[in-house]
Amino acid sequence: MGRLVPAVTRAFDILERFLDHDGPLSAPEIVRQTGLPRTTVHELLATLVARRYLVQESTGGYRLGVRLYQLGSRYADQLDLASEGQQAARRVAEACGETVHVAVLEGADVIYIAKVDSTHAVRMVSAAGRRLPAHCTAVGKMLLAALPDEELRALVPEDAPLAALTPQSITEPAALYAALDDIRAEDRAFEDRESNLDVSCVAAPVRDETGKAVAALSISVPTIRWNDERRTELVRLATEGAAELSARLGHRGAMG
Repeated sequence: MGRLVPAVTRAFDILERFLDHDGPLSAPEIVRQTGLPRTTVHELLATLVARRYLVQESTGGYRLGVRLYQLGSRYADQLDLASEGQQAARRVAEACGETVHVAVLEGADVIYIAKVDSTHAVRMVSAAGRRLPAHCTAVGKMLLAALPDEELRALVPEDAPLAALTPQSITEPAALYAALDDIRAEDRAFEDRESNLDVSCVAAPVRDETGKAVAALSISVPTIRWNDERRTELVRLATEGAAELSARLGHRGAMG
């Protein structure tokens, strides 16, 4: 790997501040969050605005610019999984009326690459591109369960407590390992208010032509609509949707 260019790294540090922030950021906020010198931040901001990666608003704050959208669109065009996943998510959402996601694993996190909203007034609020700790989500646990043991334990060391998003989150690696054993046996995963106290989820694996789990498809439901009968129906729909998406990616396994 070649030497990293400090100026480029700092520019990306600024852009990545917007990943977990809604709305514009001011220069002082960026200075505080990145720890970079004020002069450096102002020079980088001016460069990013000039190249249309950021836009400066009349209030002085900065927001993401059109150039990033163009790059993201090109990325999505080249990634069949994202476009195929969006179609699969739409079909499942039409069948159940709930929010459907397709996510991939990146390190110890999951990133949602496709999402279709519920048609109900009460629904989960999320967005494609969102990142969450894998162990707190149904899609994440599904994908962690598919990893070889050595790779899993490198991502989730047995002596390091796990971060909690809610009081329901799994925080002990041993408990997560046990849950993943059950997931492997059932080939589906559940989330019981572990990333959001108002939401439960079911997820199924999406496999490529080699049989590798490259993504997971989930259905997210407000707990007020989650019961045994609904759970059974959603397990079937998630499994069928994931199998259909797998087939479109070249997987030859049985559907349904």
